This record gives sequence, C-alpha cells and structure tokens, in this order.
Amino acid sequence: MSLAVVHSRALVGLTGHPVSVEVHLANGLPSFTLVGLADLEVKEARERVRSALQNSGLEFPHNKRITVNLAPADLPKESGRYDLAIAVGILAASGAIDAERLNHYEFAGELSLSGALRPVRGALAASMDLHQRGQHVRQVLPPGSAEDAALVPDAEVYRASHLMDVVQHFAPQAANAEPDAAPSQWQRMATQPMPAEAPGADMADVKGQTASKRVLEIAACGGHNLLMLGAPGAGKSMLAQRFAGLLPALTVAEALENAAVHSLVGAFDARSWGQRTTMAPHHTASAVALVGGGSPPRPGSISLAHCGVLFLDELPEFPRSALEALREPLETGQISIARAAQQATFPARFQLIAAMNPCPCGFRGSRQRACRCSPDQVSRYQARISGPLLDRIDLHLEVSPLPADELLTAPAGESTAAIRERVTAARARSLQRQGMLNQQLQGQALDAHCQAEPAALQLQTAAAQLAWSARGIHRSLRVARSIADLAQSETISPAHVAEAVQYRRALLGTSGM
Repeated sequence: MSLAVVHSRALVGLTGHPVSVEVHLANGLPSFTLVGLADLEVKEARERVRSALQNSGLEFPHNKRITVNLAPADLPKESGRYDLAIAVGILAASGAIDAERLNHYEFAGELSLSGALRPVRGALAASMDLHQRGQHVRQVLPPGSAEDAALVPDAEVYRASHLMDVVQHFAPQAANAEPDAAPSQWQRMATQPMPAEAPGADMADVKGQTASKRVLEIAACGGHNLLMLGAPGAGKSMLAQRFAGLLPALTVAEALENAAVHSLVGAFDARSWGQRTTMAPHHTASAVALVGGGSPPRPGSISLAHCGVLFLDELPEFPRSALEALREPLETGQISIARAAQQATFPARFQLIAAMNPCPCGFRGSRQRACRCSPDQVSRYQARISGPLLDRIDLHLEVSPLPADELLTAPAGESTAAIRERVTAARARSLQRQGMLNQQLQGQALDAHCQAEPAALQLQTAAAQLAWSARGIHRSLRVARSIADLAQSETISPAHVAEAVQYRRALLGTSGM
C-alpha cells in the first residue's frame, strides 16, 4: 500500500483539533516533502524520522518520493509532536505495519535519532479535550506524557518508549493481538486517583495578626480578591503564602483544568496534582508573562493560577500595562489571546492576593521608622494602581507590624486546618444556596441573595462619602454576604455590612474609586 493515513491532534489553547497525517509513497526522484502549514519544528521531523527509522533497524524508502500532508492545511502545526505519526505513516505506507489497525489510534511523540520517544507538551490538555467532547480514542504517547494523559477519567492511553514498541504492536503478525496485549515496553496506563493534598505552610506560624487572618478567611469564603497594605516586614508575604491552604480541596474537574493549563507549557508535575497553585511572578514580569501571549498563544501566570492563587508582591512596581491587562480576567474568569493566525482562550479564574507598601520608603504610619516621603510622593506612588483595577479588588487590608515583645512571646496562632474547616462549611452553604461563590454573583442573582434592606441606608451613606462606583457597592454587598455565611446567617445584618464597608477604603493618596 502506497498511501496511509495516521491520526494525531493539534492544540490551539486548550482545544484539540484532529490532524490527519497522510503519507504517500510514489516512484520518481527520491525526496521527502512535508506540507500542511507546518512550522520549522515540524519540518525538521524529516531528519529525525529518517535517522530514527534507520537506527531502529527499519527500512527507510530511500528510492521513493515521499509526500507527507498534515491536514487540514489551514491549521497551524508546531512542535515535534507529529514525529511518531509521520514515522508510523511511512511504515504503514510501505507495508511494514498493518495500516487498518491504526484507525482508532492517535499518535503523538517526538523521536530522538535513536528511535526513542520523548515527551511532548499538552498531552494532558489533549486528553482532557477528548474527554469533554465525549470522544473515545486510543492515545499512543511517550513516557512522561502517557502518565499525564492517563489522569483523565476513562482515558485509554498506551505508553511506548521506543519506535520499535509501536512497530511490534502493529506488525502484521500481531493483527490478532488484544489492544492491551503489550510487548516489553508497550503498556496501557491505568487511571490514577487524585492523591491526598500535601500539607503546606501553616497559618499557626503567623503570630498575632488576628484582624488580618479574619480578612483572609472572608476572602477564602467568598473567593474575593485582596490587597494588603503595610510596612516592610509586617507579614504580608507570610500571610499570602499560606492563603491557598485555607481554600477547600479541589474537585477532580478543577484539578484537571489546572493541570491541563500547566501541561501546555511543560510545567505540570504529577506530584503536585490536585493541589491549589500559588503563582508569584516577579514584579519585573511583562504583560505577556502575566496574561499569556506569543505565537502560538501560550498561557501566562494568571491561567497557571486557575483555581488557585495569584500573588503579586510589590504591586505598584509591576509595569502599568501588565496590571491593566488583569482587569478583564478579574471580571470574566478567562483570557482571550488573539493573534493574526489564531485565537486561544484560557481559563483564568484565580484569587488575586496583592501586597504593597504604603509609600516609596515603606514606613508611612509605621512605629518602626519615620517616613521620609512627601505627600506628593505618596500620592504618585499609590496612584500607580489605577482606579479601575483597584475597583475590582474586593478587600483592602492594612497590615500592621507586631511589636517586638508581642512577636517573641505570643503563642502560636489558629491552625490552617481550623480556619479551612469554617471556610469549607461557609462555601458549601453559599454553593447550596446559589450554585456559585459569592464573588461571582451578578445581576438578578446578586439582588436575590444579597438583600440587605435594614442596612441599605448605611451602605448608601458609605458609598456617598467614599465616592464608590456601582461596582464598588456590589462588591461590598458580596463581601457582606460572605461575612454572613461565616456567621451561619441567612440574612445580611447591619453588622455584616458595617464590617464589609471597613474592608473597602480608598488608599491614602488616591482620589477615590
């Protein structure tokens, strides 16, 4: 047979697109042509495939005109993930393996010159996309990728370490073998359950800071974004690093979504699967590093923090363009990256925990050291955080450093496990009532579940005095709803609204929200 078709898959964002690798062998001047909008990395597969076949003891059709078409032709193809499919197609077209048995399989893997298979990016994302579409496909993947793809429930994944493992399985004499009857290195991967969450840094390490822990508990309950303002060494970073431990355990679907995004950039670690991610990019990070970009589009830190925490320390030091790019995903929970050739959408439902100093020197209002900044300098420094971005942060917290005697003699604080138990119960209460977190309430759902009639006058007065926008008023109502849930109250009382109002004050030096 001089024509063979092998199936593979291309990833655009988290969406997998079927790719047919068509291989035709014809008489004529010997050549190896690869078409189908292939990137340079894909075109280099010609040399990798040729060497892999020869070094594996297989015959390469030197005397044939080889044409490989990656269809559809208008879909960009990148990376070395098509090496295995191209090699299998050449062998099927030359009759070395049974072409009819390839129909229900998809192949992905990069070939080394010796024929060994190397892992590829996005195997978990492709497997998850197949699962969400309800498509049952047998996936053949290299070690390192097969284990990741097998995390998806009901996925049928086979691991092959070498090109010869694939050849032996699909050789004509193996036509009557069972699908999972494996040669030495051919193995069907078993689906692995999500491991128990490993303990992290404990909130008990934070001495004092009762008010700060209270705000973090409210933020964890409702999924609210938080800005911490305080002098250097007050404990802002310490609190932020322990915040993820307050959040309830991830569901399998949430864990897979986060893992799929990480697999796109080759950053997935199976040992940390099922744990909430805390991404803490440096303040020199660009807008592309933060929200994603490139060609083809790649996810940024906000998508890698999906279902987890994005911690931005030294918030005013980030480039203005990077901070302003956060405004859309903070509202929608996703980020769309458009390029001339293609567009990709990545999930980005994260909790933002930001920290900053009150002034350039950091000691405004501190008892440790006198501030040397003028009011104009303070105003310019705090104005680096734009009003629209500040308006999207639900909670504003002032973190005060502990006196030395209290820091040294104070007992251990409340443990993460105890706080997490209350947060889990409050979240379950809100999800049972409205099917979403309080931070996500919009429109009629907000009106239905955040009624605060006795406290409406109090909230109206605060909004007028602090020049709140409509968004600011709604966000305070959502925070009050979370406070009520922690108090196991079905209604929002004036006390809940009063507490919510004090957590939403404009920064000193800004003109308001």
